Amino acid sequence: MTTVADFTVTTNRGEKLDLAAKLGKVLLVVNTASKCGFTPQYDGLEKIYRKYKDRGFEVLGFPCNQFGNQEPGDADEIDQFCKVNFGVSFPLMEKIDVNGDSASPLFDWMKGEAKGLLGSTSIKWNFTKFLIDRQGNVVRRYAPADRPERIARDIEKLL
Repeated sequence: MTTVADFTVTTNRGEKLDLAAKLGKVLLVVNTASKCGFTPQYDGLEKIYRKYKDRGFEVLGFPCNQFGNQEPGDADEIDQFCKVNFGVSFPLMEKIDVNGDSASPLFDWMKGEAKGLLGSTSIKWNFTKFLIDRQGNVVRRYAPADRPERIARDIEKLL
Protein backbone atom coordinates (compact mmCIF):
# COMPACT_ATOMS: atom_id res chain seq x y z
CA MET A 1 0.00 0.00 0.00
CA THR A 2 1.30 3.44 -0.91
CA THR A 3 1.57 6.17 1.72
CA VAL A 4 3.08 9.64 1.81
CA ALA A 5 6.28 7.94 3.03
CA ASP A 6 6.86 6.60 -0.49
CA PHE A 7 7.56 10.07 -1.89
CA THR A 8 10.48 12.46 -1.92
CA VAL A 9 9.91 16.13 -2.70
CA THR A 10 12.21 19.11 -3.10
CA THR A 11 12.15 22.11 -0.79
CA ASN A 12 12.20 25.66 -2.07
CA ARG A 13 15.92 25.62 -1.25
CA GLY A 14 16.57 22.72 -3.61
CA GLU A 15 17.03 20.11 -0.87
CA LYS A 16 15.47 16.65 -1.12
CA LEU A 17 12.91 15.88 1.57
CA ASP A 18 12.02 12.23 2.13
CA LEU A 19 8.42 12.32 3.31
CA ALA A 20 9.01 9.13 5.31
CA ALA A 21 10.47 11.58 7.84
CA LYS A 22 6.96 13.02 8.23
CA LEU A 23 5.37 9.76 9.36
CA GLY A 24 3.92 10.27 12.82
CA LYS A 25 2.74 13.77 11.89
CA VAL A 26 -0.60 14.95 10.59
CA LEU A 27 -0.01 16.85 7.34
CA LEU A 28 -1.99 19.36 5.35
CA VAL A 29 -0.57 19.46 1.82
CA VAL A 30 -1.65 22.50 -0.24
CA ASN A 31 -0.95 23.77 -3.74
CA THR A 32 -0.46 27.51 -3.29
CA ALA A 33 -0.14 30.71 -5.30
CA SER A 34 0.78 34.30 -4.47
CA LYS A 35 -1.53 36.13 -6.86
CA CYS A 36 -4.78 34.23 -6.38
CA GLY A 37 -8.09 35.23 -4.87
CA PHE A 38 -7.45 32.51 -2.27
CA THR A 39 -3.95 33.79 -1.41
CA PRO A 40 -5.23 35.27 1.91
CA GLN A 41 -5.60 31.63 3.02
CA TYR A 42 -1.87 31.73 3.73
CA ASP A 43 -2.89 33.57 6.89
CA GLY A 44 -5.27 30.80 7.94
CA LEU A 45 -2.75 28.10 7.06
CA GLU A 46 -0.13 29.79 9.21
CA LYS A 47 -2.59 30.14 12.11
CA ILE A 48 -3.51 26.46 12.15
CA TYR A 49 0.13 25.50 11.69
CA ARG A 50 1.13 27.51 14.75
CA LYS A 51 -1.84 26.26 16.76
CA TYR A 52 -1.14 22.56 16.18
CA LYS A 53 2.55 22.22 15.28
CA ASP A 54 3.56 21.31 18.83
CA ARG A 55 1.06 18.46 18.71
CA GLY A 56 2.55 16.92 15.57
CA PHE A 57 0.91 18.88 12.74
CA GLU A 58 2.59 20.39 9.72
CA VAL A 59 1.52 22.31 6.62
CA LEU A 60 3.45 21.70 3.41
CA GLY A 61 2.97 24.39 0.77
CA PHE A 62 3.62 23.58 -2.88
CA PRO A 63 3.60 26.69 -5.10
CA CYS A 64 1.97 26.04 -8.46
CA ASN A 65 1.73 28.26 -11.53
CA GLN A 66 -0.72 26.11 -13.53
CA PHE A 67 -3.82 28.18 -12.80
CA GLY A 68 -3.92 31.59 -14.43
CA ASN A 69 -0.15 32.12 -14.01
CA GLN A 70 -0.85 33.11 -10.41
CA GLU A 71 2.55 31.98 -9.11
CA PRO A 72 5.07 33.53 -11.52
CA GLY A 73 7.89 34.14 -9.03
CA ASP A 74 10.99 32.11 -8.32
CA ALA A 75 11.63 30.34 -5.00
CA ASP A 76 13.16 33.41 -3.31
CA GLU A 77 10.36 35.73 -4.45
CA ILE A 78 7.69 33.29 -3.27
CA ASP A 79 9.41 32.74 0.07
CA GLN A 80 9.82 36.49 0.66
CA PHE A 81 6.20 37.21 -0.34
CA CYS A 82 4.87 34.58 2.04
CA LYS A 83 7.01 35.70 4.98
CA VAL A 84 6.49 39.44 4.56
CA ASN A 85 2.77 39.37 3.82
CA PHE A 86 1.57 36.42 5.91
CA GLY A 87 4.37 35.52 8.34
CA VAL A 88 4.56 32.03 6.84
CA SER A 89 6.86 29.77 8.82
CA PHE A 90 5.65 26.39 7.58
CA PRO A 91 7.76 24.66 4.93
CA LEU A 92 7.44 25.68 1.29
CA MET A 93 8.49 23.32 -1.45
CA GLU A 94 9.72 23.94 -4.97
CA LYS A 95 7.20 25.11 -7.54
CA ILE A 96 5.42 22.13 -9.10
CA ASP A 97 2.68 21.11 -11.50
CA VAL A 98 -0.32 19.34 -9.98
CA ASN A 99 -2.01 18.24 -13.21
CA GLY A 100 -0.82 16.90 -16.55
CA ASP A 101 2.16 14.91 -17.75
CA SER A 102 4.63 16.76 -15.51
CA ALA A 103 2.49 16.61 -12.37
CA SER A 104 4.19 15.87 -9.09
CA PRO A 105 3.98 12.13 -8.29
CA LEU A 106 2.87 13.06 -4.77
CA PHE A 107 -0.07 15.05 -6.11
CA ASP A 108 -0.96 12.34 -8.62
CA TRP A 109 -1.15 9.85 -5.75
CA MET A 110 -3.16 12.16 -3.47
CA LYS A 111 -5.64 12.97 -6.26
CA GLY A 112 -6.26 9.25 -6.75
CA GLU A 113 -6.70 8.66 -3.03
CA ALA A 114 -9.19 11.51 -2.50
CA LYS A 115 -11.11 12.42 -5.60
CA GLY A 116 -12.71 15.79 -6.11
CA LEU A 117 -16.23 16.79 -7.04
CA LEU A 118 -18.08 14.14 -9.06
CA GLY A 119 -15.10 11.79 -8.78
CA SER A 120 -12.71 14.07 -10.63
CA THR A 121 -9.02 13.44 -10.06
CA SER A 122 -7.76 16.73 -11.47
CA ILE A 123 -7.13 19.73 -9.27
CA LYS A 124 -9.37 22.60 -10.29
CA TRP A 125 -7.53 25.55 -8.75
CA ASN A 126 -4.95 26.82 -6.27
CA PHE A 127 -5.35 26.05 -2.57
CA THR A 128 -6.72 22.54 -2.95
CA LYS A 129 -5.84 20.84 0.33
CA PHE A 130 -5.15 17.22 1.30
CA LEU A 131 -5.24 16.05 4.94
CA ILE A 132 -2.91 13.14 5.71
CA ASP A 133 -2.96 11.10 8.91
CA ARG A 134 -0.01 10.05 11.07
CA GLN A 135 0.33 6.78 9.13
CA GLY A 136 0.73 8.67 5.84
CA ASN A 137 -2.73 8.02 4.42
CA VAL A 138 -4.85 10.63 2.65
CA VAL A 139 -7.90 11.21 4.82
CA ARG A 140 -9.69 13.95 2.94
CA ARG A 141 -9.47 16.45 0.10
CA TYR A 142 -10.69 20.03 0.52
CA ALA A 143 -11.73 22.45 -2.19
CA PRO A 144 -9.92 25.76 -2.73
CA ALA A 145 -12.81 27.65 -1.11
CA ASP A 146 -12.55 25.57 2.09
CA ARG A 147 -10.86 27.92 4.51
CA PRO A 148 -8.10 26.46 6.70
CA GLU A 149 -9.96 27.40 9.89
CA ARG A 150 -12.81 25.10 8.87
CA ILE A 151 -10.40 22.17 8.63
CA ALA A 152 -9.30 22.53 12.26
CA ARG A 153 -11.91 20.08 13.59
CA ASP A 154 -10.70 17.37 11.21
CA ILE A 155 -7.08 18.05 12.18
CA GLU A 156 -7.91 17.77 15.88
CA LYS A 157 -9.52 14.35 15.34
CA LEU A 158 -6.23 13.07 13.92
CA LEU A 159 -3.93 14.58 16.55
